[in-house]
Amino acid sequence: MEWIQAVDEAVLLFIQEYVRMDILDGFWKIVTSLADKGWFWLGISFLLLLFRKTRTVGVASLISIALCFCITNMALKVWVARPRPYDAMEAIVPLIRKPRDYSFPSGHTTVSFACALVCYRMLPGRYGIPAVVLAAMIGFSRLYLGVHYPSDVLGGFLVALVGSGLSMRVLAGGRAGSNNAG
Repeated sequence: MEWIQAVDEAVLLFIQEYVRMDILDGFWKIVTSLADKGWFWLGISFLLLLFRKTRTVGVASLISIALCFCITNMALKVWVARPRPYDAMEAIVPLIRKPRDYSFPSGHTTVSFACALVCYRMLPGRYGIPAVVLAAMIGFSRLYLGVHYPSDVLGGFLVALVGSGLSMRVLAGGRAGSNNAG
């Protein structure tokens, strides 16, 4: 675990020193806000419910988000109890209000990929790829803003990978990965 912490710290210090630019700070704050309380991804999921062709995708996405929320916020964050980077590293300066919960895994990343991966698998191409790109940008924003370690973001992605797969498996009756959107 020490080598993971060392790599995490080195990446965050590199981002803070060489990637951050005042002109980009506002952009990354907006990007990260899309996953605050999951509002954007929940909105997308409910929007998908409105149309017969995408209703199954919306249901799978909501199941994925709910499952991933439980795994992340009710289990892993409490069990791992990892302090935030700015609490563990004096040199890290967060660019947003300091979250009060634990760091691992990233909830913003989890909720983003919980929906985006369902969209990618069930609505590939035109909708799925932009969703995954946005989810990745939200994950990076957590590093840029100094509120998560890279392994927190990776952990959130992995939780979402499992949760999205399980949600589709539940809906498909065991046929995970089905491209049937409706």
